[in-house]
Amino acid sequence: MRRSRFAKAIESSSAAPERVSISQSLWFDLTSPERIEDEVVAEWRSAGLNHAPALLFATHLLLLFAYFGIHPAPWGTSAATTALIPAGLALLLDAVAIVGIWLRSRTEIAAHSVIRLLFGYLAISGALWLLFASLTAQSGEVALAFGLVGAGLAATGVVSVNSPPLAIANALVACGAAFMFADTFAGGARMAGFSILLVIYSIAGARTSIVIERRRQQLDNEARKATRFVDEFENSGQGWFWETNAEGTLSYVSQQLADDFQCQPSDLLGRQFTDLMSVDNEDREERKTLGFHLSARFPFSDVVVRAASDQDIHWSLSGNPIFDERGRFLGFRGIGTDLTEQRRSEQEITRLARFDSLTGLPNRAMMRQTLEEALKNAARRQKGCALFLIDLDRFKNVNDTLGHPVGDALLRQVAQRLTSVMGDHGQIGRLGGDEFKAVLPGTVDLGLLESLARTLIEQVSRPYMIEGHKVTIGASVGVAIGDPGRTGADALVRNADLALYAAKGDGRGKHKIYEPSMHSEASDRQVLENDLRQALDRDELWVAYQPVVHASTEQVCGFEALVRWNHPVRGPISPAKFIPLAEECGMIPKIGKFVLQAALKEAAAWPDHVRIAVNLSPIQFNDPGIAEMVGTLLKESGVRSQRLELELTEGVFLSEGALTDETFAKLKEVGVRLALDDFGTGYSSLGYLKKAPFDKIKIDQSFVRGAASKTNRNSAIIRAIVTLAETLGMDTTAEGVETHDDLNLIRELGCSQIQGYIFGKPMPGEDARALANLSVVEADGYQTSREPRQRLMRRAIAQIGHRKVEIRLRNISSGGALVDSDAAVAPGTSLTVDIVGVGPVVGEVRWAQKGKFGLEFAEQFDLSRLAPKKEQKNETSILRPWYVEQKVGT
Repeated sequence: MRRSRFAKAIESSSAAPERVSISQSLWFDLTSPERIEDEVVAEWRSAGLNHAPALLFATHLLLLFAYFGIHPAPWGTSAATTALIPAGLALLLDAVAIVGIWLRSRTEIAAHSVIRLLFGYLAISGALWLLFASLTAQSGEVALAFGLVGAGLAATGVVSVNSPPLAIANALVACGAAFMFADTFAGGARMAGFSILLVIYSIAGARTSIVIERRRQQLDNEARKATRFVDEFENSGQGWFWETNAEGTLSYVSQQLADDFQCQPSDLLGRQFTDLMSVDNEDREERKTLGFHLSARFPFSDVVVRAASDQDIHWSLSGNPIFDERGRFLGFRGIGTDLTEQRRSEQEITRLARFDSLTGLPNRAMMRQTLEEALKNAARRQKGCALFLIDLDRFKNVNDTLGHPVGDALLRQVAQRLTSVMGDHGQIGRLGGDEFKAVLPGTVDLGLLESLARTLIEQVSRPYMIEGHKVTIGASVGVAIGDPGRTGADALVRNADLALYAAKGDGRGKHKIYEPSMHSEASDRQVLENDLRQALDRDELWVAYQPVVHASTEQVCGFEALVRWNHPVRGPISPAKFIPLAEECGMIPKIGKFVLQAALKEAAAWPDHVRIAVNLSPIQFNDPGIAEMVGTLLKESGVRSQRLELELTEGVFLSEGALTDETFAKLKEVGVRLALDDFGTGYSSLGYLKKAPFDKIKIDQSFVRGAASKTNRNSAIIRAIVTLAETLGMDTTAEGVETHDDLNLIRELGCSQIQGYIFGKPMPGEDARALANLSVVEADGYQTSREPRQRLMRRAIAQIGHRKVEIRLRNISSGGALVDSDAAVAPGTSLTVDIVGVGPVVGEVRWAQKGKFGLEFAEQFDLSRLAPKKEQKNETSILRPWYVEQKVGT
């Protein structure tokens, strides 16, 4: 007998099938499975008996039809009528079993419970059928009864042969029928023996069936695992499978491969596998190698090819030929790996090595290479190269207050603006942090370089909107020009860095072109920075106090605390010089705390109505612990919080956000007063007044000095500020008042308070203490402010009457000059004076005496035009290289 393929598969399997004992096979269908795998086997075996009730129902129904054929009217006799009762019950039982089997799919009845029910069903159904046959025999139809029993047992035997428990139930019924209807003992024994043989056959079949089904279940589990592994591998994106037939056409492809061609796997089946590869020249050798292996039926691995797709897709293919047991070639089966992302990653690594990942600009290494190439090209073309070093002002403040994500977004926007400004003039790159570099090959024109630097600073300084925050920063630029063939990359970078250092030291937001003197200035600045770091420990810093008086009563209402530095060697150093240095080197928080502590200690000795004003830098303001520090120092000094006035500049708003509002709220909780210093010199002070809880506005001295002069509109500006402050319920302080004319005007305009040299310069603490106890401070100063004058006499030529006359100008100011002249001239005469070395100036004679007259200029005169020209000795080779003066073709 030929064995089935399934049996061969079992035998060829590496795992031998588990043997089943007679006892196990006998009771397997009736007991609850001990293993999960056996539950599936039991379900499969019980499913094979689903049609048993229907078969028995059909058999019993046919036998009844046969019975009625012999007895057309069995209800004519009492015995025949009685016999129909168990037959009807048997049919009814069959119908109930059929319905139960049909309902089983909707219930969760275990397989062994189904077999138990079927065992009882067969036993009862057999007993009813025997009773039917027995009553038929009693009516005299023994042969018919024997036939009914035999046919019923045969049908039951067919049903029960697949399950030993059911075979036993059938055997019991058969034995009862044998001894009930057999003529002899031998006949009954033969029938009983046949039933027992049927049980034995059922047990043997069950043993084989359970073993096969268990093995099939094992193979199914392994197949499912393999399928899951394949699915997981394909879905992971790490690779895909392919298979071809003997002709080389695809018989299986993964979804990932089909996705590369934007189609379904079924659309690729039947196509030649090699048709999926590109025929570009760059991939021809790899495709040729793959074609050789396919035609030669050789295994291959890691063959890189490009897909025949519109997209740039690369694969790594591996495959093995498939042969059957007779050695016939069936095709190839293999895997593929998508190398596209790997190649992109390699390209990205290369890009990251040359470009900044945040801004997309060339990085430090790339810019160094660009600079060296530009200098080499400059040497060949005899055309110079310029270098910009750009540093962002106040960027660290943005990072510290708003976080690095906002800082990163800001750097990206800055990069876009720098690239837009530079255009085709040069290459912009990022060195790291907030530092940028620009290489301008062939650009040496000073006018163009300065124009680019100014535009660059202007564009970078425009406000930014980032995640709902309004951010304002600035930029400083250092410029260096390299001579072709004479300047190396290191020297040019060093020179540009010194120029940048000078620009930042000059107040930031500026550009500087390198000069040789910057070397000594940088060294001096470094020494000064080192001295400043030790100034506090050496008690070199001290606090001066400038009085602030009421405009109406001239009574002292407060003092402004100003830090001063007496250097042991250099003497007094201007705050305009060391304050920016302190901000740069991180000394401001320490110095600010020192000033606040000293000022509060001094204010504790003043009358209670005299306030103390202390400047708070943006760096201090953005410190989350500033309010706590102020509160602690107030408690230590015993000064009422309302007597402390913190002066803030618009710099605290450069990174507007929740932290700024929170700091304002905390300071107001402490109880201090807040003043907006240098009002009107920034970008949008009105917006700040609307949001911040200021108590006072300080009008910048640039509006106050000379406000009484009719040549400017300062008085109108002051009047507008005062009106605005009164509307908002704020005080106003006019800074820089020095003359009585300006003082009277400030009073007329309604300023609340006045601060300036007319009431006192910054003074030591003991002098401030004495002044604070005075009832009134007397104003002391000039009546009017005099414009700066150039006292050096200058020669000039003037057309007086019909002749040219040589004259001499003295006390030259921006508005006019005193003129020495031998020629007589009448007041009201218009003259054009040609100053030697300066040029013509138009004016009108206001008064005239013998030998002299006063000339009022028609337009404001720039006194810087009178300054002597600087010699361009050492700077010539740097600021205007020698090759700029050469003519074309020389």
